[in-house]
Amino acid sequence: MTISCSTISAVSLALILAACAPPRDAQLVQLQGPTMGTQYTVKLIVDGEFDSRTADAAIVDLLERIENAMSTYRPDSEVSRFNRFASAEWFAVSPQVVDVVAAALEISRLTDGAFDVTVAPLIELWGFAGSTGANGLPDAERIAETQRRIGYQKLSVRTDPSAVRKTVPDVSLNLSAIAKGYAVDRVVEYLERRGIDDYLVEIGGEIKTQGTNQNGALWRIGIEKPVVAARAVQRIITPVDRGVATSGDYRNFFTVDGKRYSHTLNPGTGRPVTHTLASVTVLDETAMRADALATALLVLGPQAGFSLADKLQLPAYFVIREKQGFSERYTDAFTKYLVDQS
Repeated sequence: MTISCSTISAVSLALILAACAPPRDAQLVQLQGPTMGTQYTVKLIVDGEFDSRTADAAIVDLLERIENAMSTYRPDSEVSRFNRFASAEWFAVSPQVVDVVAAALEISRLTDGAFDVTVAPLIELWGFAGSTGANGLPDAERIAETQRRIGYQKLSVRTDPSAVRKTVPDVSLNLSAIAKGYAVDRVVEYLERRGIDDYLVEIGGEIKTQGTNQNGALWRIGIEKPVVAARAVQRIITPVDRGVATSGDYRNFFTVDGKRYSHTLNPGTGRPVTHTLASVTVLDETAMRADALATALLVLGPQAGFSLADKLQLPAYFVIREKQGFSERYTDAFTKYLVDQS
């Protein structure tokens, strides 16, 4: 048996593109740095003087507080301590953790469990928590045993006082498929409180835009072609006042005896998905919901995922792997965001 891993680290799944238009009398300010195991990029269009150091310090502090609450890599984070809490009693957390877990449970119910923030044991079982593929392929018995420790139905939230609870002591949380989107939304709130109307915020591929760029044109976002060995744009969109998230199976996977195993795990089967959906991009009012819904639709696949997106009138774009290249499909609600590339 041979095992090989993709050596490409997790990167942004959307590329920020410049638009051509007459320049406006405004200043482009760009702030960026590391956060949440990836990078944040904030582009602001401001008139007159702007204290970028104060703004960047505030954003760094905001993101640091989110990591201290939700990181699974920081042993003292609220989520890490909850995961070690071997009790079915209420566990006190910050209101922001309650907000994210409550939103996650809503998406779980909406997608019939395709999105589930309790899948951490499955992530570990399949080797995606650290050294990909290092655990080998788990057998059916190990998968079934692990599935008994997951299930969004085993979680509850309380707002006053803010707390979370699990009905099974060894249930654990992993908010990685929703927390970056939440962080984008919180940065956006900060910018709008500062009176900034034109911005682009991106954290690890989750994006939200508002207004126009320094050229007076709508922000353009490139959806990446889902290929491993190159970086290329599949489609260009203008997501006005929308959160954007893309989930794909082409950056984090391993192969065993020539068979590909994606990091996208189906909570219902306990196994990596095997369908042909290579990536899905979702637009929503918040980046947090777009983040979670993109993950859910990728789990559901090209047929069930598209049907749900269409039913919800959700702007969604699907790239499907074919024997010869890729095909694409998008909902009617997505059409108005497409840029003509002819």
